[in-house]
Amino acid sequence: MVSRANSVLALAVLALVVLISTGCGQPPQGGQGGGGESGSGETTGSETTGSETTAQEELKPGEGSLVVYSGRSEELVGPIFEQFEERSGIDVQVRYGDTAELAATILEEGENSPADLFFAQDPGALGALDDEGRLTRLPDDILGKVPSRFKADDGDWVGTSGRARVVAYNTEELAEGDLPDSIFDFTDPKWEGKIGWAPTNGSFQAFVTALRVLEGEDRAREWLEGVQANDPFVYPDNLSAVEGVASGEVQVAFVNHYYLFQVKEERGDDLPAANYYLGGGDPGALVLAAGAGVLDTAANPEAGREFLEFALSDEAQQYFADETYEYPLTEGVEINDELPPLSEVQGPEVDLSNLDDLGGTLELLQETGAL
Repeated sequence: MVSRANSVLALAVLALVVLISTGCGQPPQGGQGGGGESGSGETTGSETTGSETTAQEELKPGEGSLVVYSGRSEELVGPIFEQFEERSGIDVQVRYGDTAELAATILEEGENSPADLFFAQDPGALGALDDEGRLTRLPDDILGKVPSRFKADDGDWVGTSGRARVVAYNTEELAEGDLPDSIFDFTDPKWEGKIGWAPTNGSFQAFVTALRVLEGEDRAREWLEGVQANDPFVYPDNLSAVEGVASGEVQVAFVNHYYLFQVKEERGDDLPAANYYLGGGDPGALVLAAGAGVLDTAANPEAGREFLEFALSDEAQQYFADETYEYPLTEGVEINDELPPLSEVQGPEVDLSNLDDLGGTLELLQETGAL
């Protein structure tokens, strides 16, 4: 467990590094950028730690309202909040921003935070808040709706949708058989100038954290340095990384699975790009979860729990499957027919509750030049 001061410092430094690296629409140093919009983090439907918290009207917590700090973009989850508001009659007020920034804000606000619910794009930030005692245990009827691997060990947060890490590749340049069996093989010099990644993205950082947990600090450092030696293109977010693959700017990119389908929605199904799922428990096939928890200082914790019940309802889970191309986490909900079943994704076995050391991951990314 890291101390509260260290958590605040680590998350604050992360926000500062990201804002500097994405300032004035320029790509972060150490890569050439390209594809999609600038580093502002405002690419439609994308989620990245490169976005600033959006300006909001004054939040008014209290009875009859639900105040949410959402690290998931309005494009992706706004409709869920609207549906919940209509059905519950609860006034939903949402502050959107990047997950790490919002987590740091909650820690800095302390008892004065107006937020009832923290909705994160990855489990790392949820774990960091949980370490500081800022989340409260959820009822068993909520926790029981999802498999154990998609909720906190102590029951303080729950996953709402799943996302697999994949290698997106250009189908005009590569066949699936050209791709290696392991994420570690991309350190081979033959991939020089052909790789794209988005180091400021929360899911990428969760992947690096998992790499540290699964393989150890030295092995994670070795991988980052090896990819860095191959001069990767640095993108502000996953969406522009997939666009870079489709345009031929790079041949592969390390992203979440659903971004391919978002780009296809905009540019058509004949897009020359596809997802490659690594197998054999490789870290590159990590399955993460977006999730949420109710804060210990919530003015209306019951509204937060009511929202989580809705987010895990068949209706909301089907929304994630159909509209955002994510994996539903509850039983009996059909996945998008373009996705392999989650049971067939051969990701590594890792406790998502252990992906809470954002500070250590940030430090490693800085030391290896990825940030």
